[in-house]
Amino acid sequence: MSTVLQSSNPPNRSSSQLPGLAHALVQGEKLARGVAEQIHKRAAEARTSFIAALVSSGSIDSAELAHWISRTFALPLLDLDALDPERVPKGVLDAKLIKDYKVLPLLKRGNRLIVATADPADHEAEDKIKFQSQAAVELVVVEYDKLTRWIEQSTQSAATQINALVGDDFDLADLDDGSTDSTAEREVGAEVDDAPVVRFLQKMLVDAVNMRASDLHFEPFENFYRIRFRVDGELREIAQPPVAIKEKLASRIKVISRLDIAEKRVPQDGRMKLRFGPERAIDFRVSTLPTLHGEKIVIRILDSSMAKMGIDSLGYEAEEKERVMHAIRRPYGMVLVTGPTGSGKTVSLYSFLNLLNEPGVNISTAEDPAEINLPGINQVNVNDKAGLTFATALRAFLRQDPDVIMVGEIRDLETADISIKAAQTGHMVFSTLHTNDAPTTLTRLMNMGVPAFNIASSVILITAQRLARKLCPQCKTAVDVPAAALLEAGFAEHEIDGSWKPYRPGKCSACNGTGYKGRVGIYQAMPISDEMQRLILNHGTALDIAAQARIEGVRTLRESGLVKVRLGLTSIEEVLAVTNE
Repeated sequence: MSTVLQSSNPPNRSSSQLPGLAHALVQGEKLARGVAEQIHKRAAEARTSFIAALVSSGSIDSAELAHWISRTFALPLLDLDALDPERVPKGVLDAKLIKDYKVLPLLKRGNRLIVATADPADHEAEDKIKFQSQAAVELVVVEYDKLTRWIEQSTQSAATQINALVGDDFDLADLDDGSTDSTAEREVGAEVDDAPVVRFLQKMLVDAVNMRASDLHFEPFENFYRIRFRVDGELREIAQPPVAIKEKLASRIKVISRLDIAEKRVPQDGRMKLRFGPERAIDFRVSTLPTLHGEKIVIRILDSSMAKMGIDSLGYEAEEKERVMHAIRRPYGMVLVTGPTGSGKTVSLYSFLNLLNEPGVNISTAEDPAEINLPGINQVNVNDKAGLTFATALRAFLRQDPDVIMVGEIRDLETADISIKAAQTGHMVFSTLHTNDAPTTLTRLMNMGVPAFNIASSVILITAQRLARKLCPQCKTAVDVPAAALLEAGFAEHEIDGSWKPYRPGKCSACNGTGYKGRVGIYQAMPISDEMQRLILNHGTALDIAAQARIEGVRTLRESGLVKVRLGLTSIEEVLAVTNE
């Protein structure tokens, strides 16, 4: 059988030799022989396929032709409008073969490959598919018009699709690894420096900063590639770029983060920087993770300006702020900040350090890794593989004449023991722990093996915290809530006096329809009083310490959150969700 769908350089044919589909149409009396010969001649002159010339001539409707071919060749008929583009296998056939022969791979299972075509009489196309895929080919008939449109869209270059996502009005930002040596980047070659990929990555970073996102997630899956931002603590899907760019995008991120682009089997960590003009630069922490369908990359935004906003912007109430300020101004002792991952502990610690950052104060920090760059503070990145642990860094700090020490996290007894000894020997020590509230922090230290007398003599304040989403001021609306429901939420009877109303989230363009914009801190600031020290020395439980804290007027996290509700800053539902008592 002769060729119907020509390659980009098809051989010339005489108009008297009709291709297979034309012959079948003449035999089936769907087309007069003279008309078929004329269409075949035009197709040969235009160096295109017979079916393309036939459909464009208007001699027969594309849908009618597909139905006739399906019946005549006894092949199934498929409507491409019902096909999910994401389910089409990628990389099974070369893009040139798909475009030249107008075929589309639909499903590959084992040694079987199902292919959509408008002309099943084209045996040359079938042979090329078999040779390239090394699979048994099964044909499905589709309409030629729909197939052509589908192929044009599906084989559209990734660069074109990315440019459509980026837009023409996006100006390139200054994105680098924070150094002046770009040799490594230059050596990667044009593949990584693909301009559309560069522009797309920079747009994602700029958009994330403008949306006040805390993290960007680049996630590869079998049939699609997804980018999500964490905004106000919640992940939002932002874009689904073409799957074809996942390798180039990962390589670009790894190069500017000074990671090994050839290593895709193990996780890696790095940093990069985005400059917003001469006055502002934002650091990004990069983490790669090998997954089933490629490398997932998470980028954490580290904005140093957050630590310089001041303690007032964190959301402390007047009484809590007074307790915190009194503690951090002490000459020595330990202040602990607790809460789950993503609750703002690092920003709180750096806000404290920024208050103490004066020419006469020597401040050193040990972190894994250092998230916020604060001039005037000696910051050390912990590197366990190199032997630079928290404990090792702390020992070195004590020989460096420190006034203030910050330990990123107390993870083990050795780090806790050195930190406490530093607090006992005339140093102010800040650190974090992962506990639910302030009272349980003390029992956590005891469970780690720290002697009770060391805890009682060193810890001066514990602050537990959460981040709650702030109601959008543009669309929040007051709502009537029954007194019984307010009591159940945790309000005291005397607080339900009718002088205030809770608010609920609305929907507007300012908050992208979420009802929330920004976040506010909820805090439990618990100073260690003399009575609490006695409880610790007597190995009191977290319940005993919590009861004493309540006697001393320390609010629970839930009660602090409800204060924000009364002030109209957040909703009852949000407080109940983040405090989870």
